[in-house]
Amino acid sequence: MRHVKHPLLLSLLSSTLLASAMLAGNFVYANPVAVKSTAPASSQYFEAEDIFALEYANDVQISPDGSNIVYVRHSNDIMTDSTRTSLWLLNVKTGQQLPLFADTFNYGQPRWSADSQQLAFISDMSGSSQIHLHYLTENKTAQLSSLRQSPSNLTWAPNSQHLAFTMNVDAREADVKQRVKKVKKPVGAKWSEPAIVLDRARYQADGQGFLKPQFRQVFVLPASGGSPRQLTQGEFHYGSDLRFTPDSKALVFSANLDPDWEFQPRDSNLYRLDLASSELLALTSMAGDESAPVFSPDGKQLAFLWQSNALVPYSNSKLKVLTLNNNNISDIAADFDRSIDNPNWLTNASFVVQYDDRGQRKLATLTTKGKLTDLTASVGGVSQPQPYLSGQYSVSANGTIAYTYGTSQRPSDVAVLQKGKSTVLTALNEDLLAHKKLAQVHEIIYKSSFDGEEIQGWYMTPPNFDPAKKYPLLLEIHGGPHLAYGAQWSAEMQRYAKEGYVVFYDNHRGSSSYGERFALLLQNKYSSPEDYADHDSGVNAMLALGFIDENNLFIAGGSAGGIAAAYAIGLTNRYKAAAVVKPIINWLSKVLTGDSYLYQTFYQFPGVPWENVEHYWQRSPLSLVGNVKTPTILITGEQDRRTPISESEQFYQALQILRVDTALVRIPGSPHGISNKPSRMIEKVEYMLAWFEKYRTPSN
Repeated sequence: MRHVKHPLLLSLLSSTLLASAMLAGNFVYANPVAVKSTAPASSQYFEAEDIFALEYANDVQISPDGSNIVYVRHSNDIMTDSTRTSLWLLNVKTGQQLPLFADTFNYGQPRWSADSQQLAFISDMSGSSQIHLHYLTENKTAQLSSLRQSPSNLTWAPNSQHLAFTMNVDAREADVKQRVKKVKKPVGAKWSEPAIVLDRARYQADGQGFLKPQFRQVFVLPASGGSPRQLTQGEFHYGSDLRFTPDSKALVFSANLDPDWEFQPRDSNLYRLDLASSELLALTSMAGDESAPVFSPDGKQLAFLWQSNALVPYSNSKLKVLTLNNNNISDIAADFDRSIDNPNWLTNASFVVQYDDRGQRKLATLTTKGKLTDLTASVGGVSQPQPYLSGQYSVSANGTIAYTYGTSQRPSDVAVLQKGKSTVLTALNEDLLAHKKLAQVHEIIYKSSFDGEEIQGWYMTPPNFDPAKKYPLLLEIHGGPHLAYGAQWSAEMQRYAKEGYVVFYDNHRGSSSYGERFALLLQNKYSSPEDYADHDSGVNAMLALGFIDENNLFIAGGSAGGIAAAYAIGLTNRYKAAAVVKPIINWLSKVLTGDSYLYQTFYQFPGVPWENVEHYWQRSPLSLVGNVKTPTILITGEQDRRTPISESEQFYQALQILRVDTALVRIPGSPHGISNKPSRMIEKVEYMLAWFEKYRTPSN
């Protein structure tokens, strides 16, 4: 599924790195299938244009009987600068792989019927996103829907007779818009675009712009075809986590139906909706967020996730079980200091769960008595630009688990876990990467100079690394800030390393996967000298290894990492140059212009900015800009609503006034995820490399 063969365009792209072998470890590769490239002989290193050729597996779904796996295969099209998604089928026993739908259209959300004979999915093959059904035995496909909006959250009824889904439905226009006098436009007249009128608290979202007056509603559709029936209504968002009851007569989902729901970002309850009567019954009413319901095999218990609504920036997701005959709610592994995610019943007394721990995404079994047993720590590879923890799994009725398998050397493949043994079934990037020399990832543990806190980090050494030589160091800071990096694939960092940089990244205080205490070390300190001390101590630990050129230190970061990088160069002048990507520079302006203001003002800050001016200003990199001497490039999407480009403009103009060498790179049409298109990922990396090269001096 490579869509990269255009010599003229390839020749215009600047080059850089990636290479080497798949780390097999204890894994067995069963008949790996690699799509052969027809490109001419290429570099032995990972170059910029290779980003277009990468592929990865996602949304891995094993059939209920455990015999087959369907997965979404992502590949890039160099002619349209887009990522295409196709559906591929894997036989668990033989490892044989076949394309189900692999053409010029996009396919996603594959979901198996209970009998493993039908596969529902969503595709734009008809010109818009619609629900389709594929009959495996007959090898026939039918379009089931003709919807005006894109469906999502596709879910089968256990009796295989119905499919539930959600879809946005138009709601009332702004009150003042309904009241304003309408003037009729003459036939053929060309008037200006009408005004956009907003009157809701949640009025914008990154990647969507100004929100239309729409709400997510729940629908049900016969699997044999017919008209969808809307089950919910009103100005609320229903059901991003639909689940049928075992008798197929009702749906359970999470929703916040409080009139003030817009101001309650961490509150929702579980509801049961009867399909026949439309009666809506609240199953939970706890303070906090209840989500991800899943019924036990005997149908007597309902497991779900719960997260506190306390005014803190981070809290673990906990697993709870509702006993349906008495409404008793019990805690499972209440003292487990990690966030549990994606629970699925294995038996009536045990689960398969997913959790992040010290820079790894793990799968484990968890009994209802709280006993946790790890199964694998190799889930990953779905996050392409940076090495964020990522990946997912699904489990069959017989306990076979399919999951996305990732390493620091490869994006995600499909693996299966049976009787304690993992087998990797695909090799999606061997044709591209097997002959290339890649950067290698190494762990480093050190103490923070601020308080002696242990910090875990990693560094990537360039291809042909020689420890007797000196290399420039790039400190790359992750976003979030309550996220985590790990020893995962990163196309961007492979590129930096190919150009001769040792790339260092850490999970500083505030990072996830180390428990609540560690995450909350950054509470009301985002950003601060404390988290910079974690980074600075890591740079010193890298210098102590002996192969880093102390005169060639560079710093970069995006989003929360961009904030941290901008804050850092206000504290120190030790870096030759900085790349500050989609940052927040002035919290006083950001929280009332970005799309997350209803959350950040209360959960990440002590309150509204006009009552906490000093605190907001102290956390703002702009408060330190008078100290900055470091040449700085800023890169931000022009349509970014999470960290609006006005933030970058403030820093750019301040640095210009201070006569600090600076450049502002504006990405037209891009939201916060500026690497969401292959060319944008390349452009971001190459601008950073060019900026660093301007200030990099020769090492011995």
